[in-house]
Amino acid sequence: MTPVDLLVIGPHPDDIEIGLGGTVAMHTAAGYRVGLCDLTAGEMGSNGTVDERVAEAEAARVVLGAAWRVNLRLKDRAIGQDPRDALAVATLIRQAMPRTIAVPYWADRHPDHVASSHFLTEAIFSAGLRKFLADGEPWKPERVCYYFINDGATPSFVVDVSAHYEVKRRALACHVSQFSPASGVATRLTSSTFTQLIESRDAQFGALAGVAWAEGLVVRSPVVVPHLFRSLGDARPQD
Repeated sequence: MTPVDLLVIGPHPDDIEIGLGGTVAMHTAAGYRVGLCDLTAGEMGSNGTVDERVAEAEAARVVLGAAWRVNLRLKDRAIGQDPRDALAVATLIRQAMPRTIAVPYWADRHPDHVASSHFLTEAIFSAGLRKFLADGEPWKPERVCYYFINDGATPSFVVDVSAHYEVKRRALACHVSQFSPASGVATRLTSSTFTQLIESRDAQFGALAGVAWAEGLVVRSPVVVPHLFRSLGDARPQD
């Protein structure tokens, strides 16, 4: 786990791709180092084995171009309930030293996504405390962003991922056990409408911003902009 610019954390092995796959691909294509972390192996999921899900996540990492991907193997459906969970996340943050961390939004239909959002917010704060007994030196990121997995809300800003949307689709396709298993039980994810839900959300955010595809994020602090123009080239020079 070498230092990265951006660290994206998801509860289950496919959540990062669902919510922020395009943004990850955009940053890696621009030359930024991105690290990915799955909190659990999704062992409570209806389809797929732990080994399959971990392998699928690694295949998706390669597609997205991330520097590394780690699975902390926290207990699925019990995220953050063991005191050692916070130590594991804080240690990861101190090792990765990310400028920005992206975690799930705090309102979602899946209880694990909600639990992980609150748990990660606490763990990120603890990682910056000198007296918090995790390995490594204290580390505070410049920004914590919250991304949408199942449900959407009004974003603080959106990221134009139009040029990288096919990469997001290819990364999602790596999770065969969840979206198109050869055998297994029917779930919300195996339905063809689930992909439609993902793309309709990203298309809506894109349309609102005047682009083809966008992913939305929420931040708790105000977003600072240098001026009121779309770009510096729009500003007229002074006489």
